[in-house]
Amino acid sequence: VQLVESGGGLVPAGGSLRLSCATSGFRFGDFAIGWFRQVPGKGREGVSCISPSGDYTFYADSVKGRFRIVRDNVKKSVWLQMDNLKPEDTAVYHCAADLGYTDHVICSEYEYENWGQGTQVTVSS
Repeated sequence: VQLVESGGGLVPAGGSLRLSCATSGFRFGDFAIGWFRQVPGKGREGVSCISPSGDYTFYADSVKGRFRIVRDNVKKSVWLQMDNLKPEDTAVYHCAADLGYTDHVICSEYEYENWGQGTQVTVSS
């Protein structure tokens, strides 16, 4: 199982970034994919997750209306479009995979067993 994030960087507040999660080594269409973020000294926060079919999504309250998660089961990839970024969005963002459910999505780090290495997002004020 391999998940590789890309697309992080340094942007000013109000800017946008699009994170990508490319995957291989598992039946992508059977897995929920989540984006989690972590800052030093704190636990991982579930930012956004999407069910295997893409029919169900979850967004943390802090990102609702600003972030959007999309998946392509043919390309075996997931994207997180992040708009109107704020300094508090600064973190390392990881994508993760979990054998998912057909009728809902769970966005807890304890549910996900397979993780990428992460990509740094820094938002300057």
